[in-house]
Amino acid sequence: TSTARAEAMLAIAEVVEADLGRSGYFRMIDAGGSVSPADPQTLSLPVWKGRGADAVLIGRVLPAESGKLEIRFWLLDAVRQVQLKAMAYISSPAGLRIVAHQIADQVHEALLGEPGSYSGRIAYILKRSGRYELQVADADSQNAVTITTSPEPLISPAWSPDGQRLVYVSFEDKKPVIYMQNLADGARRAVAKFRGSNSAPAWSPDGRKLAVTLSKDDTSQIYMLDLDSGAATRFTHGGALDTEPTFSPVGRWLFFTSNRGGTPQIYKASLVDGGVSRVTFDGSYNVSPALSPNGKMLAFVHRRDSGFHIAVMDLATGQMQVVTETVHDESPSFAPNGRQILYATLVNGRGVLASVSVDGKVRQRLSQSGDLREPTWGR
Repeated sequence: TSTARAEAMLAIAEVVEADLGRSGYFRMIDAGGSVSPADPQTLSLPVWKGRGADAVLIGRVLPAESGKLEIRFWLLDAVRQVQLKAMAYISSPAGLRIVAHQIADQVHEALLGEPGSYSGRIAYILKRSGRYELQVADADSQNAVTITTSPEPLISPAWSPDGQRLVYVSFEDKKPVIYMQNLADGARRAVAKFRGSNSAPAWSPDGRKLAVTLSKDDTSQIYMLDLDSGAATRFTHGGALDTEPTFSPVGRWLFFTSNRGGTPQIYKASLVDGGVSRVTFDGSYNVSPALSPNGKMLAFVHRRDSGFHIAVMDLATGQMQVVTETVHDESPSFAPNGRQILYATLVNGRGVLASVSVDGKVRQRLSQSGDLREPTWGR
């Protein structure tokens, strides 16, 4: 019915507006009760330019076969008065949120010249009713699906480069063991179950191995785990605690947390010759490194005045900026386009997910119920 289509259009518009507003790079202009035209020919761009709009997005929902809907949208430049993009999607009513995220991606790329990240997925750990769940959801934390559940803690989820698998640490065997799970069929297997602790898995860029933290031979050290053979080769050495590895995007460096200098700091090691150098120097506690997709920015947890914040460092200059104001922040993870950072924080003793733009100017709390921890943004 026309009423159902109008409601669908409104739902799509709300998601697109929320996506673009959350990015920090778009400001919405109040439509002031204006009725959206059915096509761009009836849209008066000079009027919208006069209202301060640089671009105008309009859309329409039409009936399609088998109960589906056709969603059309047009993006127009109000300054130059030209059409920038026009596309159409066919979707079931249940898939409208996905379409809305894809439209937001298209708008982002057309106006900023870089891909959007709104139609991506995130994974995180949810604790409720004494159980732990690994969930996957849309980038705005909606449409959540439980991947696995356990009465024992689940921690450290990490996406494979192709987005088809997750690794995570489970305590279901009364010790930390690393599991890998396919999202398509749910098949899972233990990939690191050595003596002692198996933790902090990180995928190599080619998806063929994991960097993991094992205590099987000594104090916690970083090993390279070949996923085909299951063989683990020690990478770091010494009596210090080395953990939280993460690969640089092109696979040249491995960043990790270590107390080898006396306090927890972030280091990087060459994957060519193993040479190690310290990366963070500001303060006595810097942990949980995460690299931007282009490898130029490092996000991490920085302690200042007894609070734990998300900080961002320009690796070329070493300049660091604290970008959050909450004081119990953890688990930073970059959006696929590098514009935002997803993280977890505590509010009234309960874990919530939040995002912040890399310049710290735009902060958003994602709407989700429960106690949520350790988010990670899929590529």
